[in-house]
Amino acid sequence: MQDAGLEVVPLATVGRVAWNTFVEGQEAGTFFHLAEWQQLIEEVHGHTAEFLAATRSGVVEGVLPLAEVKSRLFGHALVSLPFCVYGGTLARTEEARDALEAHAVALAHQRGVDHLELRFREGARDDWPGKDLYVTFRKRIDDDPDVNMKAIPRKQRAMVRKGIEAGLLAEMDCGIERFFPIYATSVRDHGTPVFSRRHFASLLELFGDRVSVMTVTDSVGGPLASVLSFHFRDEVLPYYGGGLPAARASKAFDFMYWSVMCRAAESGARIFDYGRSKQGTGSFSFKKNWGFEPVPLPYRYHLVNANSVPDVNPLNPKYRLFITAWQKLPLPVANFIGPWLARSLG
Repeated sequence: MQDAGLEVVPLATVGRVAWNTFVEGQEAGTFFHLAEWQQLIEEVHGHTAEFLAATRSGVVEGVLPLAEVKSRLFGHALVSLPFCVYGGTLARTEEARDALEAHAVALAHQRGVDHLELRFREGARDDWPGKDLYVTFRKRIDDDPDVNMKAIPRKQRAMVRKGIEAGLLAEMDCGIERFFPIYATSVRDHGTPVFSRRHFASLLELFGDRVSVMTVTDSVGGPLASVLSFHFRDEVLPYYGGGLPAARASKAFDFMYWSVMCRAAESGARIFDYGRSKQGTGSFSFKKNWGFEPVPLPYRYHLVNANSVPDVNPLNPKYRLFITAWQKLPLPVANFIGPWLARSLG
């Protein structure tokens, strides 16, 4: 596809270095636009990924990472980007944006999907339907921990201090040995299928020091909670977090996110991204209680074979029985079946 010298080409044509350099140079760029996601999506989850770049005379003017997710349970979609809370078209010219989105629409019709979904964090087009389910929480942080502590509302600040006073410890891990069983237990208890161990190991392998793992223990070293975070430019995003049943009473969650904030700020991070939450959920309230203001996420949809915007999320009443049953599964069974379902959720 060409327009006045503009060409839409695959990631392989421009290469990862040029792709990621463009992403890092755009204000609206996110960790989820990085090129490494293509390999993870294809090799770990078995989906076809179409990472498109708009170039002019070999210079990147825009990118659009896409992946096709096909499931008998949850439908057939072309998404930017599955397993990610942000995505969508990233372009520095309107011509590049239009070319990439026209290419995506044509690809969606060619593949016969139900819908095309672009998960913008900002800058979404207004002429496609959307939904108001998700918000994000982002806030500037200071290099002074006292300033950050005072910015937390009083009641939530007290929870952080209780964790500190209880002697909780935050330790950086080199792998997922402690993280995975904690996270798998946590998501099973919430009625959600867990990703495979390979998913998390591949994140560490592909993204290197852009990914970190922190585990919180009690004063004698017993693991309570663990979180895998993404680091992009001056931002930190604690993305996969979970805790054992004792974590809540010990205030391990509050202590864990406070520790992530402190270590990131020491390393030069200035944006703490609490990530996506569904409105009206416990996660939404937890983040808001930290003094973060919700900002709606402008996800946009181009309908192909679907008649309406999809509603595949745990708040949909038709999934309630499934969630209740999943919470009762023995953990080994949930961990065995979970990755097959999780790869289809996108």
